[in-house]
Amino acid sequence: MATHSLRVVSDRAAPLLPPLLQIDGVSLEYRTPERIVRATHQVSFDVHAGDRFVLLGPSGCGKSTLLKAVAGFVAPAEGEIRLEGQRVRQPGPDRIVVFQEFDQLPPWKTVVQNVMFPLRQARGLSRAEARERALDSLEKVGLADFADAYPHTLSGGMKQRVAIARALAMRPKVLLMDEPFAALDALTRRRMQEELLALWDDAGFTLLFVTHSIEEALVVGSRILLLSPHPGRVRAELNSHQFGLASQGGTEFQAAAQRIHTMLFGEPAAEAQTPRARSAASR
Repeated sequence: MATHSLRVVSDRAAPLLPPLLQIDGVSLEYRTPERIVRATHQVSFDVHAGDRFVLLGPSGCGKSTLLKAVAGFVAPAEGEIRLEGQRVRQPGPDRIVVFQEFDQLPPWKTVVQNVMFPLRQARGLSRAEARERALDSLEKVGLADFADAYPHTLSGGMKQRVAIARALAMRPKVLLMDEPFAALDALTRRRMQEELLALWDDAGFTLLFVTHSIEEALVVGSRILLLSPHPGRVRAELNSHQFGLASQGGTEFQAAAQRIHTMLFGEPAAEAQTPRARSAASR
């Protein structure tokens, strides 16, 4: 599989360590009353420790199903998923998922209790150890003052921050995020992207992130895998570590977004018809 950067050729040195996560020729299927539907077809990619790896593609390309397979919720019809060389066969605390839905927090538990619960159940921490780690994680996402609040008193963005705090407190080998900011308004979404990148700078976790937004993929990802429309096949793998929130609106950022759109759909996006965008896309 060819690997491209958004400048066509990557100048990043190849990692010396073996991949943390390997997806090797994975095809995923699901059954409907009428037939068996193939969601992805022979998808392969590697995720290295510390990557911010984004799965990008149109709705229905199987990217969320692929994330669930990495989490261990869906078994591949063919191919194999390996974490640190071991085949993924079931869910585990080494892979924690943050979903799009806000209501993923049990409403009868306070914020700190929500973060503590998996630490007690899956990691076997004592109550004191779990509370200490939970409060530290809430501090990192700016919610320490809401530790004793209940989920129904929080905004959507705050609920997602609790979910992220809960996931990070588990210290997974891979943090899996399935379009976690898609339902947020534009301003809250940008703030959540800022906070996620700041957390990554602080903790250096490995991230596998699903989105159908080209701009979000460029902002969040250091590497991007492009998936074709249904069934999802690998179109390209891109390096995007040169971009960030400050890049948005810049000529190079807009040109990169247009190139990705063309690779995914075979034609420039509508906004490329502006003189500035046409000039950027031609470079």
